[in-house]
Amino acid sequence: MRIGLKVDVNTLRGTMKGIPNLLRLFAHHEIQATFLFSLGPDNTGRALGRIFRPGFFAKGHHTSMVSHYGVRSLLNGTLLPAPDIGRRAAPILREVRAAGHEVGIHCYDHVRWQHNVARSDRAWTRTELTLASEAFQRIFGQTARVHGAAGWQLNSHLPALEAELGIQYASDTRGRHPFVPVVEGSTRACVQIPTTLPTLDELMNQPQVRDHELHQVLYQCSRELAPGAHVLTLHAEREGMTLQPVLERLLIMWQSAGDDLVPLREIAAGLDVMRLPRHRIAWGEVPGCFGRLALQGTVSAGEG
Repeated sequence: MRIGLKVDVNTLRGTMKGIPNLLRLFAHHEIQATFLFSLGPDNTGRALGRIFRPGFFAKGHHTSMVSHYGVRSLLNGTLLPAPDIGRRAAPILREVRAAGHEVGIHCYDHVRWQHNVARSDRAWTRTELTLASEAFQRIFGQTARVHGAAGWQLNSHLPALEAELGIQYASDTRGRHPFVPVVEGSTRACVQIPTTLPTLDELMNQPQVRDHELHQVLYQCSRELAPGAHVLTLHAEREGMTLQPVLERLLIMWQSAGDDLVPLREIAAGLDVMRLPRHRIAWGEVPGCFGRLALQGTVSAGEG
């Protein structure tokens, strides 16, 4: 079994504290992963309003925002000015690449993307993606090859814009296996390598899953064969901090079983794009996660 590891980095705190913790953990176990960075202002405090939306707690969302994000992060963009992550933390971001990990784009402004992209037009989407791409170029001196949309939120304009801006593959969706997204009116689209496994915090939000069993439950989920490879999304703010002991137990289980833990670039390298199935992108819910996410939808008509 191959398990692709993707680390989403949402905040300055996750960048400054969570990333170094993960780098040490991965180095100890000789693992490489894909790190996707938020590269603009950290406006985490502006996301607090979503906890008051109907159904947020009814869906079992009992994970602590304070323990995951920290008090200061929850004030950024409201009572405190929003720090620029890319400019403040550029040396740490470069350390990730120097350690051999794959680096890519998560977003420019995490809150702005997650709250607005689904209902935004092509011009807005292009501006946000360009801001992130320019910040990445400034930090790394090269064009980003991989993108993973914040919160699995996107719109019909994104797959073509990714291809136009030089991104070679993306992990914007939840799904079952790699595919080429079919978007009406577009002839270009970036290959999707979707997240196939539940995240640890999604499992925590399911009342039937006990916290001490998290790594075992996720390991069992990974035993279901997937074409190509499974993909697990981690978060620097969670698995890089409070959930790191759980993550380490899971990594040990996978390595003991002989599984390969790889960055997304290794999955992408083995894909024959011409033979990949074409799927539409749908919207739906994932157990333990609040709100609707972009999902791998039905096979496009005429495609197998």
